[in-house]
Amino acid sequence: MAKKKINPLDFDALLQDINADFPTIQVLDEKGKVVNEDLMPDLSDEELVQLMTDMVWSRVLDQRSTALNRQGRLGFFAPTAGQEASQLASQFAMDKEDVLLPGYRDVPQLIKHGLPLTQAFLWSRGHAAGNEYPETLKALPPQIIIGAQYVQAAGVALGLKKRGKANVAYTYTGDGGSSQGDFYEGINFAGAYKANAVFFIQNNGYAISTPRELQTAAKTLAQKGIAAGIPSIQVDGMDPLAVYKVTQAAREWAVAGNGPVLIETLTFRYGPHTLSGDDPTRYRTKDVEDEWHAKDPLTRFRIYLTEKGLWSEEKEEAIIEATKEEIKEAIKAADAVPKQKVSDFLKNMFEATPKTIQEQIDIYEAKESK
Repeated sequence: MAKKKINPLDFDALLQDINADFPTIQVLDEKGKVVNEDLMPDLSDEELVQLMTDMVWSRVLDQRSTALNRQGRLGFFAPTAGQEASQLASQFAMDKEDVLLPGYRDVPQLIKHGLPLTQAFLWSRGHAAGNEYPETLKALPPQIIIGAQYVQAAGVALGLKKRGKANVAYTYTGDGGSSQGDFYEGINFAGAYKANAVFFIQNNGYAISTPRELQTAAKTLAQKGIAAGIPSIQVDGMDPLAVYKVTQAAREWAVAGNGPVLIETLTFRYGPHTLSGDDPTRYRTKDVEDEWHAKDPLTRFRIYLTEKGLWSEEKEEAIIEATKEEIKEAIKAADAVPKQKVSDFLKNMFEATPKTIQEQIDIYEAKESK
């Protein structure tokens, strides 16, 4: 059917065209029922169980990290509960040789990509050892500057393409990050050079305390990619099967040399933006929170797997206890790492230490040795 012609100066019609329906991909609904059989991912029973195990692990990590932060045993922490499908199902579709450029809320993906949990805790404390990655780990430390990882990912993705690698650079930001200049520069650069990248916008509804509808007039965040000429898609970020399927397809597209893909996951963080003083009750109502808790990714996946005979309360409890023990050992190992000194910070500042800095190092080392 031919597209209806509109007056090029009819701005009402132009706005309607911009805000045309942008479908949200879903495979598993809130009741744990498959609603789109055609998009069911080709995952074995063992892989389905492993994905659920990863998500349960992440929920426990969030709970224990929150407790450790309150005890003064962790530093910076951005809660992840509610975003397990968005984070772990997307990571599950990635290859170990793919390069991860995470934001500060994306530590669970980083650990599953190969970062030892002890180092993740050290990073939270601001310890330099938390950023000393082995060459086998294809990742950068979590980016604190909002959206900056998008520019970095575009460069890494182009490097992968120029070297003929069948791998992608994948990166995450939040809905607030999609309003940053780096976001646009990153997707535009990657699109122009058809770089091997998969970009994620985890739309959890609030850029700290700013509701998504107040930070952009765009009907969806995914459609921002259209201006950069790259395929863009919106997915139910509480549905692990849909997130996995979309990510898998996006990765295949990118490694085939077609260029990047932008994925918006509709999700929700149950906790505050970070544990550094944010209070979500000041800008979110209980009704909104209840609505999203009813969409919990663990609940719907648990129902689905239980009905397939792949999951049980006993299995989940065993995973929870094993994760608690893993965290206990990791924080113990982090505690054993020598504390940083002022002289260490100065030594880490320059590759070739200037004379003036060396003088300061000598002064502090003399004090620290007493």
